[in-house]
Amino acid sequence: MAILQVRDIDNQLYEELRHRAELDHRTISQEVITIIEEYLSKTNITSNNQTDEFLKLSWSSDETAFEIIQMIYKSRKKGKRFNNGLFD
Repeated sequence: MAILQVRDIDNQLYEELRHRAELDHRTISQEVITIIEEYLSKTNITSNNQTDEFLKLSWSSDETAFEIIQMIYKSRKKGKRFNNGLFD
């Protein structure tokens, strides 16, 4: 099994890590492994250029922002549970 050593970690970050490990009933090493595993399982590492991936999500429209907002308002349905004025 590989060994990973982290040097020069900030004291505050270490204390937060220690506290989190304590709450989860883990050692600091176990907590670090859990954090890394969770991060890597959620991260999509398919693209080397995050900007290009973001730009692929862009949306172009001939409508102005005001027109788009008006379309959203018109498409909303009024229901009984939203009669308190918070969602109007």
